[in-house]
Amino acid sequence: MTQDETPAHPLFATIYDPAMAHAERTLLEPHRKYLAEGLTGTVLDLGAGTGAMFPYFDEAASLHATEPDPHMRRRARNRAEDRGGIELHDAGAADLPFPDDHFDAVVSSMVFCTVPDVEQSLAEVRRVLAPGGEFRFLEHVADDGWRETVQTAVAPAWKRVAGGCHLTRRTASRFAGDNAFDVVEMDRFELGVTPVRPFVRGRLRRRT
Repeated sequence: MTQDETPAHPLFATIYDPAMAHAERTLLEPHRKYLAEGLTGTVLDLGAGTGAMFPYFDEAASLHATEPDPHMRRRARNRAEDRGGIELHDAGAADLPFPDDHFDAVVSSMVFCTVPDVEQSLAEVRRVLAPGGEFRFLEHVADDGWRETVQTAVAPAWKRVAGGCHLTRRTASRFAGDNAFDVVEMDRFELGVTPVRPFVRGRLRRRT
């Protein structure tokens, strides 16, 4: 998850799993299942964080994962060893160490809130995803009305304490407006608690 300009957040990495445990059990599980459902072939878990997505992927998939924060990556490595068959890479989303058209699917789970360069990161997803392949995502985005006002007010402090997380990005519209992709589906969920709400979830298919 953590892909800040200087991706090293030891305290955030330490508290992340305990802080998210309840949300993982009660809110995020169906969305994680959605992201991984039916994926086979060569799959990239982009910005894997502590590896929360790993248990959801089919073992038939050839799974690669990237995570630039060494503290998050250390925790992800433990989960990767439990599952087996995961290649974990030290890389940020804007500079992926893979050839063009390499993956059948790319999965992003709460990653684009933290990447320092959204455009370059999305360009890298396009580059490494094979034509006809799917980009699946779950991201929290800017809200509306008074909730957006709250997000804007707390955003600077939030970014410092939450591993570089941006609260006010309009990620869904950026994804939907990319001409390299067809929108298969995209939904908004009033999920979470202000300032981290709402979420968007969807599937894009790279055009051939």
